[in-house]
Amino acid sequence: MKKSKLVAILAATTVAASLTLVPAATAATKTKACLALDTGGVDDKSFNAATWAGAKAIAKSNKNVTVSYLPAASPADFAPNVKKFVDQKCNVIIGVGFAIGGAIIASAKANPKIKYAIVDNDGLEPNADFTKFTAFENVKGLTFRTQESSFLAGYAAAGYSAKGIVATYGGAPYPTVTAFMDGFAQGVAYYNKAKKKKVKVLGWNRTTKNGEFVGDFVNTSKALQISKNFEQAGADVILPVAGGLGGATAQNSLDSGKSVTIWVDTDGYYSAEKYRSVLLTSVMKGLGESVQAVISEVNKGTYTNKAYSGTLANKGTRLAPFHDLDGFVPTALQNELKAIEKKIIAGSIKVQ
Repeated sequence: MKKSKLVAILAATTVAASLTLVPAATAATKTKACLALDTGGVDDKSFNAATWAGAKAIAKSNKNVTVSYLPAASPADFAPNVKKFVDQKCNVIIGVGFAIGGAIIASAKANPKIKYAIVDNDGLEPNADFTKFTAFENVKGLTFRTQESSFLAGYAAAGYSAKGIVATYGGAPYPTVTAFMDGFAQGVAYYNKAKKKKVKVLGWNRTTKNGEFVGDFVNTSKALQISKNFEQAGADVILPVAGGLGGATAQNSLDSGKSVTIWVDTDGYYSAEKYRSVLLTSVMKGLGESVQAVISEVNKGTYTNKAYSGTLANKGTRLAPFHDLDGFVPTALQNELKAIEKKIIAGSIKVQ
């Protein structure tokens, strides 16, 4: 989660006093940034919402930047949406979500003068057997090591659980989804080893690398049923890695009173306020920040295809505060989490 020639014409200005030319990289440019969203809608209170918020923020602070988006009802909309942005002469086209990577790369190959970025995708094109990966000068990957912050969430969930059973499920089995699930399970395993406990994880098997999935990011009914099934099996902490479908799990937690939910991508305490009383914490990504960064690079003329990677160290991914449930999380557990975070950053705890 890459260098090409600037598409927009840099506006050179003359400084009257010295008659020197302002360097191109700092001269004002007009940048038209266009976001091709993932399924789930721009108001999903999660993935799409956070990336769009980042785009709007830079447009608000920089008069030379304009932003727009196109929603996707299904993956079939990805390629047509990207094509519309090419026709609209966008300077930078940002695909939101791992699944749109193929459409972005195909467009980038056909339009080498346009800059591209992909959120939650390394921007590389694999060959047929995934043994070789090709980078493109006009494609930048925006990736996040969410397994690191999910590790912390798993440890917190294991320490919080009264029943010794926690659970997770995903929208679709993308690597960017399973990274959360596997990191969560790693955190629980670390807790069990440290505390000599046997907290069980439902929904993910670290050995087979397989688990429970909705199949998409829009089937609210299935997400709700999965959540209820987890509760019936004894889980009292649930991590849904399914964008806006997390609302179905959180609503179930509210209705049943049998579980708490861990939000993903954004801090759900602010993005999904109605669920505050049942949100233990959130595994966050710097989605908006990464989008702002790539748009700023294009606007300044400093864009490269060097991938962005959000980590605990650079705060590109992090665990949100416990907010309203802080009083229910023992101080000792919170201190342990701080110590573990430092060890992950230092490399003494390896998160795969």
